[in-house]
Amino acid sequence: MTTPTEVVTLAVTDGLATITLNRPRASNALDSGMKEALLRTVSAVAADPDVRAVLLRAEGRNFCVGQDLAEHSAALDADPATAMSTVGKHYNPLLTAFAALTVPVVAVINGACVGAGMGLALASDIRIAGATATFATAFTAIGLAADSGLSLSLTGAVGPSRASALLLLGDRVTAAQAQDWGLVHRVVPDDQLGAAGSELAASLAAGPTQAYREVKSILAHEYSSLTAALERERRAQELLGATADHRAAVTAFLTKTTPVFTGR
Repeated sequence: MTTPTEVVTLAVTDGLATITLNRPRASNALDSGMKEALLRTVSAVAADPDVRAVLLRAEGRNFCVGQDLAEHSAALDADPATAMSTVGKHYNPLLTAFAALTVPVVAVINGACVGAGMGLALASDIRIAGATATFATAFTAIGLAADSGLSLSLTGAVGPSRASALLLLGDRVTAAQAQDWGLVHRVVPDDQLGAAGSELAASLAAGPTQAYREVKSILAHEYSSLTAALERERRAQELLGATADHRAAVTAFLTKTTPVFTGR
């Protein structure tokens, strides 16, 4: 299935949903139309029972430079008091939808990944960056603080000290620094980025889907104690122990064969 829009495309093949930011001439800057299309696309993916993994990618030289400032400038001219309503209207529902995806999400990041674009990347579970990719928050440079979940996701990725510096100073981070700090899982040559991301996402789409769902769930939960964490893990393991995928994988291990996961 392939569903195109002007600015976002969705293709679902063999359990892998590929979401593509498709506004390359604007460096995939997020205007209202693109934000609304992206939310519709993520919602469609969430509702598709055949999707077992998601690949988030972008056309053009840059992954996403964040908010479309030309549109934002027009909103400021029209009514400064409501110019930031897009945060509640667009960004919060979009990031909530990404966070609610129960299957693994892989982001492949090329070129500039800035502001809300960085928020989208950090909403993904695994990030692969091209060698020339760069990252920046950029909010304080235009007199703003943070949105798109970065106050939480950035701190979780790099720790409070580096998150504070990145948000306050807005420094640009190279792909190598991003990998060193934990912003990305892997850095590959630019010409290998597409293949590396597709290969990883496809392998996840062919993996133990229910186990991935439980991993995402237990990592997202806020535990008040070790006892609470242990109890949540126990429930997950008991649920997964009864799945066909677990039984097949154990049998494959004992017979020295390769397991075939069906997601059940």
